[in-house]
Amino acid sequence: MMTNTLHKLSHRRLRVMLVVALLTLGAGMAWSMGSRVPIVGTAADDFQLMDLNGSMHRLSEYRGQVVLLNFWATWCKPCTTEMPAMQTTYDKLRASGFVVLAVNELEDDGKVRDHITQYGHTFPVLMDRKNTVANQFGVFGLPVSVFIDEHGVVQEYIKGGLLTEQKIYDVVARIQQRQEQQKAALVQ
Repeated sequence: MMTNTLHKLSHRRLRVMLVVALLTLGAGMAWSMGSRVPIVGTAADDFQLMDLNGSMHRLSEYRGQVVLLNFWATWCKPCTTEMPAMQTTYDKLRASGFVVLAVNELEDDGKVRDHITQYGHTFPVLMDRKNTVANQFGVFGLPVSVFIDEHGVVQEYIKGGLLTEQKIYDVVARIQQRQEQQKAALVQ
């Protein structure tokens, strides 16, 4: 009788330990795949990444501008398809406070440099060599675009959708219009 009771307790402990181990493993896996998708209306987490020229960039350095943070890779056809639209709008809107930060995920510098040179992109290309910034922004699948306003607040999160010039213009115009309304409200 005593052996049977000990046997039941051992099985119960084993099950509890197994459940705790699985929960811990699951939590660890979720953490490693990215924290959370940033919520529209919340501050974008700051980060720092190096570009292809060896210069360091911090997201916070771009306060005062509308930022299109685009996560991409050379092997991703939708990513490379939307890049000409990003370049065109960057060229047209950069003087009015718009910047594109293209964050490449896990690729070799040479491959990325060849791609950027071949297509004539001039916006900053940042290298996320350890995928930490992609994880920080909840990126799972490419492309992902995050529009951040002049105060560092996330205004739009687009997963997988192809950016067109019109889509970028529309989002930037909405963000800039909100900024103007906020400034006007402060004056009154």
